[in-house]
Amino acid sequence: MDLKLLEINNITVTFETDEGIVKAVDDVSFHIDRNEIVGLVGESGCGKSVTALSILRLIPLPYGRIETGEILFYGKNLLDLNHKEMRKIRGRAISMIFQEPGSALSPLHTIGRQMVETILLHKNITRKDAWNIAESWLEKVKISDPGERMFAYPYQLSGGMQQRVMIAMALMLEPDLIIADEPTTALDVTIQAQVFELVREMKRFNTSILLITHDMGVIWEMCDRVVVMYASRVVEEGNRDDIFSKPAHPYTIGLLESIPKLSVTPPIPPSRGDKGGCRLKAIPGQVPSALNYPSGCHFFDRCPDAFDRCRDEKPKLIDLGNGHKTACFLAKNEL
Repeated sequence: MDLKLLEINNITVTFETDEGIVKAVDDVSFHIDRNEIVGLVGESGCGKSVTALSILRLIPLPYGRIETGEILFYGKNLLDLNHKEMRKIRGRAISMIFQEPGSALSPLHTIGRQMVETILLHKNITRKDAWNIAESWLEKVKISDPGERMFAYPYQLSGGMQQRVMIAMALMLEPDLIIADEPTTALDVTIQAQVFELVREMKRFNTSILLITHDMGVIWEMCDRVVVMYASRVVEEGNRDDIFSKPAHPYTIGLLESIPKLSVTPPIPPSRGDKGGCRLKAIPGQVPSALNYPSGCHFFDRCPDAFDRCRDEKPKLIDLGNGHKTACFLAKNEL
């Protein structure tokens, strides 16, 4: 059997807060194959970013803690590695595009220095060659005057430019796995399309990608498989076509129904004070507090199909065939 590039098995991550212990990630499992783009999707606060930070062992200490589980990279458990061994993994084998470039880039060093030092940490080449590699990647992510920007400090660049620098730093070492956490949040749609095309081209180097987003349109355009998270748990997993054509969990159905659609029918007439246009279908209710999740299914309070069992019992992921899984009691053979 072919070895998976990355396997996350039953990971649970908690944080100690003034209000109590928060379980940000609850018994999460999924895998990523070689040369595959996997989308991790869900509302803000569902645990996507914490899951990603866990892979690179970047959970802030001492308040954050990986309680249980294992993270296997080429069969080796990353949770067993020491600090020095993890430094060799970060950047070279697994790189990450952070959601907030302003906090990820050092304000004390120029863009060029940060990029060059990253390259020299993992490659035995001259500083001049490292400089040329870094400058060429700034050009690839569509930064104007890349030679001049190499001497700039992060605060001298716009948020969109900082994000493109982060993307260049993640791609330039051609890692085995790229974790992209909302990689185009600060970019306009034209640059977004160019960046996604650049990311897609990385598959030529057998690079796999974990793409974290809440945009189902991006998931459709970019991903081979999809993992859907809600309130710290995985609620559905499958290939892209199965998720979009036959979603099995009410939360996934709600996400898909909330996507704006073109319609040949006239838009809903605006009420007084509205600006008009088509009304979007929203998932009712609010995401529960991480300090007060329902004891059973975390989607219980918002689910239109919930019944008593959902309130009291935690649903397990059920295999529906073809790698399609869902954590719902309405799935076949579960009632």
